[in-house]
Amino acid sequence: MVSADRPTRGDRVFRRANAVVLTLVVAVTLYPFVNIIARSFSGERQIRAGEVTLWPRGVNLTTYKLVFQDSMFWRNYGNTVLYTVVSTAVAMVLTTCYAYVLSKRQLRGRTALIGIAVFTMFFTGGLIPNYVLITSLGLKNSIWAIALPNAISVFNLLVMKAFFESLPSDLEEAAQIDGLSTYGILLRIVLPLSKAVVATMVLFYSVSFWNSWFSAFLYLDRADLMPVTVYLRNMILGATGGSNAGAATEQLSQVGANIQSVTIVLTALPILCVYPFVQRYFVKGVMLGAVKG
Repeated sequence: MVSADRPTRGDRVFRRANAVVLTLVVAVTLYPFVNIIARSFSGERQIRAGEVTLWPRGVNLTTYKLVFQDSMFWRNYGNTVLYTVVSTAVAMVLTTCYAYVLSKRQLRGRTALIGIAVFTMFFTGGLIPNYVLITSLGLKNSIWAIALPNAISVFNLLVMKAFFESLPSDLEEAAQIDGLSTYGILLRIVLPLSKAVVATMVLFYSVSFWNSWFSAFLYLDRADLMPVTVYLRNMILGATGGSNAGAATEQLSQVGANIQSVTIVLTALPILCVYPFVQRYFVKGVMLGAVKG
């Protein structure tokens, strides 16, 4: 008789096969990142010859020097941090409040509010009307041109709504009996129980705002207001807004093969550093908000 706690032969085979498959998936996933890092430190000739795989060949730091020596790069990097923090904070406040309201089944007009949100997933006003609206509101060349138009992601909204609906209603009823207001219940009862989904939404929004460049390219005219993604885009095109790198056309032509790799590394590095701290909430938050039961 086989013990219930003892794995069978089939279980052992499955675990080994699963470990092999997952190892291959990890290797396939990590290879592009490692290759990009290696290319960012490699020489022009070695990259064009296809000699770079997992290790830099013909070490070349010219591109990094061009970027780091430009004061405009650091100014734009600071702008990106500011835009990401403020935009994420605004998005979380609006998304959380909207999702909490939609989670109340007794709310009048709840179906219409949900329909309005879902409608925006399929239809938009268009590029030109959005540009005219932002300009007429006086938001151009300000941080609000970045934060407000993208403040609510409907996908994130629906995930948070489903999570709030899964919370026991008895908790809120008990809090009401104790005299808490609606905002008190949200701040002191609901949000402390929602750390997983809140951390997940913060990650989603922060990554989105950090990597965003088109809104800034569209609504910001001044180089000193641009985020670092636009700065690095201009470097790829060979025309940066920075004075030092902008004058170094000949130097830029010498590092053209690895400049894309450098820009990817510089853009992704901060997010990669932050992600491990919220990763433990990631799967839990998405599953809690997407699956009811």
